[in-house]
Amino acid sequence: MVQPHRALNSLASLAVLVAVVLSSQLTLEAARRNIVLFVTDDQSPDIGALGNQAIQTPNMDALAADGVIFKHAFCTTASCSASRSVILTGLHNHFNGHYGHQHSYHHFSSFDRIRSLPVRMTEAGYHTVRIGKYHVAPESVYQFDEALGGNARNPVAMADRVKAHLMQRDEDSPFFLYFCTADPHRGGGQRTDLPGAPNAFGNKLSGYDGVKSVHYDPDQVEVPNFLPDTPTCRAELAMYYESISRIDQGLGRLIQNLKELGVYDNTVVIFTSDHGMAFPGGKTTVYEPGMRVPMIVRDPRLKNRGITNNAMISHVDLTPTILDMADSLGGSTSRPKDFHGRSWAKIVGQEAPVGWDKVYASHTFHEIQMYYPMKVVHGRRYKLIWNIAYPLPYPFASDLWAAPTWQAQYEQGPDAMYGRRTVGRYIHRPQFELFDLEYDPDETTNLADMPQHADLLTTMKAELKAFQAKTKDPWIMKWDYE
Repeated sequence: MVQPHRALNSLASLAVLVAVVLSSQLTLEAARRNIVLFVTDDQSPDIGALGNQAIQTPNMDALAADGVIFKHAFCTTASCSASRSVILTGLHNHFNGHYGHQHSYHHFSSFDRIRSLPVRMTEAGYHTVRIGKYHVAPESVYQFDEALGGNARNPVAMADRVKAHLMQRDEDSPFFLYFCTADPHRGGGQRTDLPGAPNAFGNKLSGYDGVKSVHYDPDQVEVPNFLPDTPTCRAELAMYYESISRIDQGLGRLIQNLKELGVYDNTVVIFTSDHGMAFPGGKTTVYEPGMRVPMIVRDPRLKNRGITNNAMISHVDLTPTILDMADSLGGSTSRPKDFHGRSWAKIVGQEAPVGWDKVYASHTFHEIQMYYPMKVVHGRRYKLIWNIAYPLPYPFASDLWAAPTWQAQYEQGPDAMYGRRTVGRYIHRPQFELFDLEYDPDETTNLADMPQHADLLTTMKAELKAFQAKTKDPWIMKWDYE
């Protein structure tokens, strides 16, 4: 016969055990971090904290001071839809099927078999929300729980729309927010009221509600080496800067709103761009100004803040990283073999992690008429570009062809200088471009045809082919014909 006091003790012990389990589960759920992925449109690393001393980005700078800057962050393709498909799948676009633009007659989309980041995050118990530029298809593949409306040129209003939505959400679930601006993409026509009639970059004379317009003197902007230092180019850069300052205010408002909601101290913020700035030589190319993107990560659990991480990472790493952040807290069941990229969640707080010394790029289309596949292997020092359709003249995006900065040089003929290249060299490219970025950061001296670099070229070609084989790139066949 069980003694009453022993039975009571057993029940008490069981109650304590249940309480501990429940407490642990509640602590785990409370600890699951919210995640914000903030993606701008056509922005190079033009941020004060990333070295641009002419631009005003106090909120981006503050985020960097409270987080980590990856100074070697890259897109895999400098084209809007194709890049976003990589960001949201962890798979190169040659595999996920989103070879180029989604909208209008371009009509590219991912294969139905693809499992995207938002779908995986929903499965992991996250409430998934998107606002702003979407630009991927089909929606069944890139499905979010909620799609919020709003003007993607007004990130301040977007941030307030997000706050209103989060105030009414189920607080038992962590959230994943995909916040995408339409700035600083070209748009809004030409500003004929300004010298050089620059593109407006979305800036309106009347401004935007809740946004303080920040104007820039064209004489004070920083002209990157790949662009011509002309009055027209400077006027366009001033417009581009103004658009970025609008984004900065939206980021600041979003962070303020998250703080007011009491969730910021449990929220990871990842800030990046889909690819480099919308100037010929940047967007649509796999040269450095096209591939390099800003990448700032603020993780509330990090002990090291305000540091620079030297790892080479790319957009193909974002999905596995975000899923890893969720998985380590009881969420996703993603596996490394599901992705072409890899998670940097464990090394984000380090300054010089080992083994992060190479990235790859794969570009096929921008607009439907712009077939020009390019494959890239990019190490710390050397970079190889394979221009598969090299006999063709390099195709232009409609907005880049019309850009006053380009037209002003193009009208002068093929020998006119466009940055560190001639107009002719920009349009007509060799099959292989091999650059020593340590001594030639502007990618002006092609080593591919130099006998002293023949062995290096052979080695990097083999690396490129191995990358294509590993990621099941259909264009690998082009090594054998044409």
